Amino acid sequence: MVRVELTPHLYRFFPDLEGLEIEVAVGSVAEVIRAIDNAAPGFSDYILDEQGALRRHVMVSVNDNILIDRKTLSDRVGDGGTLYIFQALTGG
Repeated sequence: MVRVELTPHLYRFFPDLEGLEIEVAVGSVAEVIRAIDNAAPGFSDYILDEQGALRRHVMVSVNDNILIDRKTLSDRVGDGGTLYIFQALTGG
């Protein structure tokens, strides 16, 4: 199983996920995000653009390594791994 951790501000938009230990099947980052979207419809629309790539201000890491493939999300998350999803703060 893969553990998923989100930054607290995401719970404001997806309160059904708050307080849950999110665990999904092993797979690519795209598959993990689809599994989260099944539990919280609209989640993938919030973090992915119309082509299915990560939005500019969203960061994802797999076991403390920043995601390499931001377009097709093909990086694998292995059994016992952790996928972190957070929104980068930008602006001035």
